[in-house]
Amino acid sequence: MVFMNKRQLGKSDLYVSEIGLGCMTLGTDGAKAVTLLESAVELGVTFFDTADLYDKGENERLVGKALAPVREKVVIATKVGNRWNDDGKSWRWDPSKAWIKEGVQRSLERLQTDYIDLYQLHGGTLDDPIDEATEAFEEIKSEGLIRAYGISSIRPNVIREWLGRSNLTSVMMQYSLLDKRPEETVLDFLAQKGVSVIARGPVAKGLLADKPAASYLDHSEQEVEKVQQGLDALVTPERSKGQLALRYALSHPAVATVIPGTSRIEQLEENVGAAQTSDLSQSELASLHDLSRANRYENHR
Repeated sequence: MVFMNKRQLGKSDLYVSEIGLGCMTLGTDGAKAVTLLESAVELGVTFFDTADLYDKGENERLVGKALAPVREKVVIATKVGNRWNDDGKSWRWDPSKAWIKEGVQRSLERLQTDYIDLYQLHGGTLDDPIDEATEAFEEIKSEGLIRAYGISSIRPNVIREWLGRSNLTSVMMQYSLLDKRPEETVLDFLAQKGVSVIARGPVAKGLLADKPAASYLDHSEQEVEKVQQGLDALVTPERSKGQLALRYALSHPAVATVIPGTSRIEQLEENVGAAQTSDLSQSELASLHDLSRANRYENHR
């Protein structure tokens, strides 16, 4: 197993690899998915994020199968809150205490483990029964079923509410050079509170790596292309475009880990390679930051 730098997740006793693996894109080809997961472990990845929603639980099953032999060496995160309807084609939002406590039992079974390292609420609004959900997380933590809990949300108002009413370890949110909204509202605040960010989408669906330019959020195709050209100019023998993008997301003190997804070994190796490169200098960081304009959250402020 290759050594990768680890960072503390919030104030918990969990330490996660700088480059994690977002498992949503693994697919349902069991043999291929397990091979990819095993390769990630060999390359030094110790943080794996899945959810009960992905492929109706099959994603959790594959993650559990592949990581069972190294269970004590890895940190497994999963999510709860989206509940499949009986038609098997749609799901509904259910952040109730009852569903969180039932959901954790189902996830434990699929993951083939007797504890989940990080259990996250998969979304959320201000209308949720936050105190009730917090009570559920605290109870299953005291029972030893989970080691820590967090939320997955990009809504600043929801994040602030949870911070004031719970003992969150982490917040998962989208963050990249093409989505700098968290810089405006929540990153510094979370760092001050000692709550870690798990950055998803750090290469913006591949647009900051090897995919052709296309519109993204409120960036036009032309704006994305300009960012890509700027990245090209900053590439060195040590760092590729995608690796520069990953190091950018990792540069903020609030960010504990980035979780790019992949379905190919080659892309996995490229992503993990970012961990073997040096931190960005202040001048490099400034140059990267200047490549794209600031985004801002228009809603849920």
